[in-house]
Amino acid sequence: MYQIEKGTKSFYIGENENSPLAEISFVVSGENLIIIDHTTVSDELSGKGVGGLLLAELIKWARKENKKIVPLCPYSKAQMEKNKEYHDMIHS
Repeated sequence: MYQIEKGTKSFYIGENENSPLAEISFVVSGENLIIIDHTTVSDELSGKGVGGLLLAELIKWARKENKKIVPLCPYSKAQMEKNKEYHDMIHS
């Protein structure tokens, strides 16, 4: 299993937020919104479901903080639209 850390602007896997092996980066916008702007996974972790784990962790955090998500990143947008349990978290 991978250790997912929460940084100031991302959830990531790796030694630190500045050089992660994988990350999903976000920007908090106002009181109620989180904008997902980028997801990246290194070749080393590619194809292991890491992007989905990072997205799930970010969504879990957003639920706890009572925030909705604007998935600008194509990966997060596709995953959130595909997964019915995430539909309530998409800002409309």
